[in-house]
Amino acid sequence: MKPLPPSELILNEYGSIYHLDLTPEQMATTIITVGDPDRVSDVTNYFDSIECTVHKREFKTQTGTYKGKRLTVISTGIGTDNIDIVLNELDALANIDLNSRTIRENHTELTFVRIGTSGAIQEGIPLDSFLVSEKAIGFDGLLHYYGNTDFLDQDFSEAFKEHTNWSIHKSSPYVVSGNDTLVSTFVSEGFLKGVTATNVGFYGPQGRKLRLSLQDGELNNKLHSFEYKGQNITNLEMETSGIYGLAKLLGHRAVSLNAILANRATGDFSKNPKQTIDSLIVKTLDLLVDEKN
Repeated sequence: MKPLPPSELILNEYGSIYHLDLTPEQMATTIITVGDPDRVSDVTNYFDSIECTVHKREFKTQTGTYKGKRLTVISTGIGTDNIDIVLNELDALANIDLNSRTIRENHTELTFVRIGTSGAIQEGIPLDSFLVSEKAIGFDGLLHYYGNTDFLDQDFSEAFKEHTNWSIHKSSPYVVSGNDTLVSTFVSEGFLKGVTATNVGFYGPQGRKLRLSLQDGELNNKLHSFEYKGQNITNLEMETSGIYGLAKLLGHRAVSLNAILANRATGDFSKNPKQTIDSLIVKTLDLLVDEKN
């Protein structure tokens, strides 16, 4: 196999992957992603031990053990553009020989678990509840830059575009599912199940109006009223579609877990956001220890 050129697989001076600054031995096969670098330690404070800490740009990584299970926690920053960097580089650590710059013959499957915050758009979703994303509908366009995306639910996205009268000037929405086994694991432990909308921004794209007018001031109402085969869009955030799409393309498992801190339909916000996030972290860690794969 022809080696990948330095312009495509970029390594640092000491052989670590370019943006994350990690080497293969610094990464576990089960990886928790968080948006905020400060939240990495919120997770690893529960660890029994930490074997390494690497921090470059917005990407902070710690690997250690929790109740005997080796885990990596990494901050991605906000948005699917960062997810494109993180998942591709973590996959490279697992499935490319960095010395020969060739793809390994034996594929290593990784498990990605997003622990994040989110806003509900349906009145019946309580504040401080936990929601697992069965599917994500991405408004970001990331997956359209890759081939072999036959797994996308085209009928769902076409129905959504028709319902919302989606502007031709925006990226075409795409719909992708999480890993069935992981989703079922968290649903069986009391997590709500939903369809998550992944937005390209926090203000205008999520219908927030400060000083700028919106292209479609009714978009959130359209998201709220949309239904496809008994499924509603339940919540908004900014990473899940990229995680799910790239995980499928790269042959990995992924699940997105959402702490519901806001309800956009009722205008309410959690009174104890840190407690809610901490509770989600502990519950997730314990479930990952019990998870067989």
